Amino acid sequence: MNKTELVQELSDATGFTKADSYKFITAFTNVISGSLKKGKEISIVGFGSYKVNKRKARTGRNPQTGDAIKIPAKKVPTFRPGKALKDACN
Repeated sequence: MNKTELVQELSDATGFTKADSYKFITAFTNVISGSLKKGKEISIVGFGSYKVNKRKARTGRNPQTGDAIKIPAKKVPTFRPGKALKDACN
């Protein structure tokens, strides 16, 4: 499902207009992104939690040449589904 389809589903489920649903989804993703950027963790009970993990610098291999390359340390966003979401999928 892409963003357009998500907007349609949200609009159908809530009765809001597509424009309002689009604004909500955009605001939701912006708030999540902004909070993660500030280093905050977001937990939505029953759905899951978002947080930022740190990856250490490491040595990798170029698959074409086999040469060793340095992969720098970086921060990556992660999502961990909650129990209710896991149960809903099974």
